[in-house]
Amino acid sequence: MLGRRGAASLTRVNPAVIWETETMVTPAGSSPQPRPLAQWQAARAPLGVLTDIDDTLTRDGVIEPAARQALQRLARAQVPVLAITGRPMGWSEPFVRDGTLPAIVAENGAVALFRQGAELRIEYAQDDATRHANAQRLRQVAQRVLHEVPGTTLSRDSAGRVTDIAVDHNEFAHLDAPTIERVLAIMRGAGMQATVSSIHINGWFGDHSKLSGARWIVQRLFGRALDAELGRWVYVGDSTNDQEMFGHFPLSVGVANLLRFAAELTVWPAYLTQGERGAGFAEVAAAVIAARARESA
Repeated sequence: MLGRRGAASLTRVNPAVIWETETMVTPAGSSPQPRPLAQWQAARAPLGVLTDIDDTLTRDGVIEPAARQALQRLARAQVPVLAITGRPMGWSEPFVRDGTLPAIVAENGAVALFRQGAELRIEYAQDDATRHANAQRLRQVAQRVLHEVPGTTLSRDSAGRVTDIAVDHNEFAHLDAPTIERVLAIMRGAGMQATVSSIHINGWFGDHSKLSGARWIVQRLFGRALDAELGRWVYVGDSTNDQEMFGHFPLSVGVANLLRFAAELTVWPAYLTQGERGAGFAEVAAAVIAARARESA
């Protein structure tokens, strides 16, 4: 079990504020403001749910009861839930082994974990030679960050990582915004992709991402081309590193704690839940199951 995180490092907004006014003003240059999930309009029932994990399903690293119950309801309704996360392979494995989630794409699109019968399968977006070549480069960048940016530490789940590095900014440590930007600059200067989740700064070599990981796992498990049916998959997230997914999916949903990053966001989801974290995910599950029921009636 993971412990309690430190104080938040990015600009925060009271999630209640959005519901106290008729409209929410988003910063200039941002995508249109999200609508309450209660206004969700979908031409057809969703085929499945793609979701982030940290602070979307979890609180302090543990899946909240409301989220766990929602996952069970979705499973009974035969709605696949595929998690797309920056967490490492090693951290993700138990959630697939015990059936909490049927599949996880970990390390921002690099590693897929899923059950095939009684067997747990682990597959990689990069071949063995590429991963081996990148391993030394990852170590070098990690050491540079730790040496050049005072106060930085690698995430405590780093032992389970195989394709990326993660610097803790808001799980057990606290980094302010300028420090986060220094870490990002080093990673990107070394040729890495780099993103900021609600807890970690992740960096990796390669062109994979949460979006490519979503395409991969939907094709791998169901033989379906995700881009041909974007309007029938829901994506749920909570942070700035979900923006590519928010912009790509018409049925994108942010749980209410996404508002804590309001000043950092340029791409918003289409909808926003009333509840934070697991409670918000439970709202999404209820909406998906209701849509399924209407379509089958």
